[in-house]
Amino acid sequence: MKKIEITVVNQKWADAGTIELNSALFGEKMNEGLVHRALVMQNANGRQNIAHTLTRGERRGSTRKIYRQKGTWRARMWSNRSPIRKKGWVVFGPRNNQNFTLSMNKKERRKALACVLSAKLAEKNLIILDKVSFKDIKTKNMLEVLKALKVESKVLLGIAEKNVIIEKSTSNIATAKTLLVDYLNIKDLLKYETLILMKDSLAVLEKRV
Repeated sequence: MKKIEITVVNQKWADAGTIELNSALFGEKMNEGLVHRALVMQNANGRQNIAHTLTRGERRGSTRKIYRQKGTWRARMWSNRSPIRKKGWVVFGPRNNQNFTLSMNKKERRKALACVLSAKLAEKNLIILDKVSFKDIKTKNMLEVLKALKVESKVLLGIAEKNVIIEKSTSNIATAKTLLVDYLNIKDLLKYETLILMKDSLAVLEKRV
């Protein structure tokens, strides 16, 4: 398979050498159907099932028939808990025990992730950063780095391990998000146009292949 090489830059946009990317992650042909399935699965599995209505047995109220069935010249009527009356039980309403989870095998999930990563590389929306080094936790420091990297769109920064300085310096930037590469996912990759990966995070990412 053809080698995939990319230039590594430092936080001032200067050349810091080249690195070879794993073709299994960055050389995959786009499969839109597979990516869409992975996105639907992620949204479904992250869904919070809150809506809940009461059934006939759960609704409080008398079960006595409101008035006799015949001789009143009105439509027959059931108890106060009837679904057509105010505060009655709900017919076929949403329940919070409904299961919306979807599944997808591991091979397909990995391939979907590789498709999106490969698309980032092909569209030149992937930046491999040597390292980010500043001591103070300041939004200004991270904004200067992003400006030097000429990032003008929404950006996702993938790091190998927890880094309080980077994470807190990015937290107040509305168009940026820091994420451990272990948790790199389809939704965030599609939401953020530019992907910045720290050089040391590539080794961690390759373990997901």
